[in-house]
Amino acid sequence: MLESERAAYVARHPRSRALAERGGRHWLAGVPMHWMSDWGTPFPMHIATARGAELEDVDGNRFADFCLGDTGAMFGHSPPAVSAALEAQARRGLTTMLPGEDATAAGELLAGRFGLPYWQMAQTASDANRAVIRWARAVTGRPAIVVFDRCYHGMVDDTFVRLDAGVVGNRPGLVGQAADLTRHTRCVEFNDLAAVESVLKTRDVACVLAEPVMTNAGMVLPEPGFLDALRRLTRKHRTLLAFDETHTLSSGIGGYSRIAQLEPDFLVAGKAIAGGFPCAVYGFTAELEERIRGVLAAKPAGHSGIGTTLAGNPMAMAALRACLEQVMTPAAYAHMIAMAERLEDGLEQLVEVEQLPWHVQRVGARLEVGFTREPPRTGRQSIDSMPPLLPDAIRLFLLNRGLVITPFHNMMLMSPVTAVSSVDRLGSAWAQCVNELRLISRPARA
Repeated sequence: MLESERAAYVARHPRSRALAERGGRHWLAGVPMHWMSDWGTPFPMHIATARGAELEDVDGNRFADFCLGDTGAMFGHSPPAVSAALEAQARRGLTTMLPGEDATAAGELLAGRFGLPYWQMAQTASDANRAVIRWARAVTGRPAIVVFDRCYHGMVDDTFVRLDAGVVGNRPGLVGQAADLTRHTRCVEFNDLAAVESVLKTRDVACVLAEPVMTNAGMVLPEPGFLDALRRLTRKHRTLLAFDETHTLSSGIGGYSRIAQLEPDFLVAGKAIAGGFPCAVYGFTAELEERIRGVLAAKPAGHSGIGTTLAGNPMAMAALRACLEQVMTPAAYAHMIAMAERLEDGLEQLVEVEQLPWHVQRVGARLEVGFTREPPRTGRQSIDSMPPLLPDAIRLFLLNRGLVITPFHNMMLMSPVTAVSSVDRLGSAWAQCVNELRLISRPARA
């Protein structure tokens, strides 16, 4: 099936192939950022336009987009309100390293939306997570952090550890890392409260940094009561709790933490928070704001090491304000989640009717198909259950039929402008794919 779908892809994308060959002369792996070559296609598809929930490539092929820039375009490509705000701000100035009226409004909107009173901006969620770790260490005087095995927090060195046979080590495949990250990072399994308490008892942990739902090792949901117990344990051991909601913004207004009333000390959001324009934010409690100001007042003069020159630039601020005010609305989330539920129902019916050893997981507008009967409870279980060829075959099958889902795993995301017809077409294509896989797998008759 992969051979057949790869041949079909090559035939449909001659111009992308030519551009990929030219790009290979000057870009690593032929692309501006090497992940762009990780789609499992013979060469990268090159995009001409991205509007709403649709893509058109340079060969004129059109696609219903359920990847949405791997979450960056969760609220649709170029939401009109965000595009208009960027266009207007571009005429007034791109960057000043000073606030404007949008900054005041955006701060109020963030506090109202997420329930944390104080905020700072960064350009990416990676930057925001780095800042959270640094502030946590500064205000607690503790050096260590805790993360969950197979977590994802962007390009943050402290989080690139893995748990194998009970031993924590640097992740395999980590490029150019000379430091032993385990000196200051503890790693435990998701949903394992006993392991969390064991590492917190050392009283040298500044913060636990976690996704409320694991989303980059397939999808792993928290077991009932796990996150509430995590909050109680961190308070008991005077450890700060930081939730990275970059992916779980899909949960609904205010993210997973607000909906589940988890009361984190820090909250991080990037990618989609400004409608896809490069921007991230991190919020914190009033108590932490007071402690952070104390750290700044007591430190020697000089750069804190937290923040970058372009963070909080007027363009990002305009996009952030417009997205919070006009795009991330209750009505938008109602549509996104309804579309995700519609697809979830269809895929679960497919699994049941075809008696597939699969499951479907969903968090708000985001869902995935997993290739085990029972959903995994840890990142390790999820990764270990991923078959080597099947996800690539399914993804390429869908792509050749005008449907884009996320590379690396089978995440599908809904936007406020995702059409019912596109959702139904995706569900039908999954069923068609299963049927073709069954035909291929049947032994030939004598």
